[in-house]
Amino acid sequence: MTHSDSSIACESARLAAQLARRKAILRNTLLATRNGLSPNQRRDATEAIGRQLRDCSADVVATFWPIRGEPDLRATWQELARRGVTLALPLVTSTDAPLTFVAWTPGQPMTRDQFGVAIPADPVRNVTPDLILIPCLGVNAQRVRLGYGGGLYDRTLAAMPAAATLGIAFDCARVEFDAEPHDIPLQAVITESGRY
Repeated sequence: MTHSDSSIACESARLAAQLARRKAILRNTLLATRNGLSPNQRRDATEAIGRQLRDCSADVVATFWPIRGEPDLRATWQELARRGVTLALPLVTSTDAPLTFVAWTPGQPMTRDQFGVAIPADPVRNVTPDLILIPCLGVNAQRVRLGYGGGLYDRTLAAMPAAATLGIAFDCARVEFDAEPHDIPLQAVITESGRY
């Protein structure tokens, strides 16, 4: 390796470390802002998001179990299931692999995975979703999602390019940040203010 190559590698590593620090600070700020929503704000925003999802026309929809103050759309999931939509929840099979989606019915017995997230206690079958609803801690104007930093959805979207993607977030998640080369923009995002 030449001195020039070494300098470039060091500069790249320094910039990557700076970006990681900025994203960590942004994640903490976004979590604090989301957790600071009042119960009434949270309820009203969640109901507005749920109303927009009720017209969902996909046959198999990958949903999410709310964690860390995410919109709690379980009532919407029940309504979709009553209409005959097959619902799925994500499973983490490995922290460096894409998510697996398993069929799920509201009311089904649940357990917790290694991260404390609720999952079906007895997953019956894997499914391939037509639509993946993805919770966003942050999302920028280019519809690039900021998650918790594990890269699970990034790997999943790269492995499932045909699936439709819809980010779910409160308005307070809309923020500007730089995308990284591995980031895949969502097709659309829904907040309480509408779809963009």
